[in-house]
Amino acid sequence: MTEQAQPKKNILFIMFDQLRWDYLSCAGHPTLHTPHIDRIAQMGVRFTRAYCQSPICGSSRMSTYTGRYPSSHGAQFNGFPLRVGEQTMADHLRRVGMDCWLIGKTHMVADAEGMARLGLEPDSLIGARQAECGFDVWVRDDGLWAEGPEGFYDQKRSPYNEYLKSKGYEAENPWHDFA
Repeated sequence: MTEQAQPKKNILFIMFDQLRWDYLSCAGHPTLHTPHIDRIAQMGVRFTRAYCQSPICGSSRMSTYTGRYPSSHGAQFNGFPLRVGEQTMADHLRRVGMDCWLIGKTHMVADAEGMARLGLEPDSLIGARQAECGFDVWVRDDGLWAEGPEGFYDQKRSPYNEYLKSKGYEAENPWHDFA
């Protein structure tokens, strides 16, 4: 096969939010059955000795994306941005020709001050990717549908949540009711 005719490789990287390592049947849970995840795990790589770098989900995700500790990348709490210029796995994978898409939640916050200092517009390609850890966004849903004193925390309505509502789910936020 020539280099041009080789099929494009794919990486499906799944990062769960608050899932114990042993709550999968492929990890030996005696009663929970997760056949679809088990099938993906069987076809790929399972990281059985991965450790969380932070008890806070956002900073832990940023550590996974950058390969560094929160004390190094600076996003030590939810709502703290990665500094402009931080290289993430998406940035590295894009350099070798891979498309990098985000589906779901990340808790990434744009470094508005850093972008302003560099004259980067938030809606530019660089600004948008910086705001999403280097990923292009397919669907983002940070699960922040709660309504506060100034309206919904996440004004962008998730298409998946809207789909569930169209199928008869009556509440506003499925993640609040079941997660």
